[in-house]
Amino acid sequence: MSSLIPLHRLGHSIVAAVLALLFLALPPALATDPVQASTAPSRDHLKRAKIFLAAGDYRRALEACQREVSEAPSAESYVYLTYVYQSIDGYVEHLAKSDRWVAVEHLYLNLATKGAEDVVDPPDVLARIAKEIIQGAVQKQSDVSAAMAAKLDEKTVTRLWQQQTAWRKARPDSWWAGVPDGWGW
Repeated sequence: MSSLIPLHRLGHSIVAAVLALLFLALPPALATDPVQASTAPSRDHLKRAKIFLAAGDYRRALEACQREVSEAPSAESYVYLTYVYQSIDGYVEHLAKSDRWVAVEHLYLNLATKGAEDVVDPPDVLARIAKEIIQGAVQKQSDVSAAMAAKLDEKTVTRLWQQQTAWRKARPDSWWAGVPDGWGW
C-alpha cells in the first residue's frame, strides 16, 4: 500500500489551499491582473514623452507617443500623438521666426538620427530646407492622427483640444516644450 494519498481523496478545501499557495508563489508579473499589467506600462510612455518634450528630444517624444498608440489605442492616444506632431511644428516655426537656423539644423538631426552610424555618416541638410521638410511632414502626420482620434471619440477629442488651446494661449513662446496639466502625463 502506498503512503501517498490520491489527490481526489483530499478534501476540496485542501486542494483550494494548495492552489492558493501556488498562486502566491508565482512571480508578481504572472500574479497580477492582465488588464492592469497591460495599461501600467503605457502610462510610462507618456511620462517619458513629457520629459523628452521638455528636453527638446522630439524624436523620442514622438516614438513614445507612437508606442502609446500601439499599446493602448484610443482617441486620447491619437490626440497625444497629434499634439507631439504639432509641438514639432510649433517649435520649428518659433525657431525660424527667431532666426535660429542652427537650432533648426539641430532639430533636423534629432529627428533624422538614431544611432552611432550617424556620427560617421551624418545626414546634413540646409536649415531652411530642413524647416520645410519637417513642417510639411509633421503637418500631414498631425492631420492623419487627428482624424483617427476624431473617428474614435469626437467628444473626448474636443475636450482635449480645448485644454491644449488654453495651454498654448498661456504659453505662446514655449507650449511645445510640455503638455497641458490636465492630461496627466
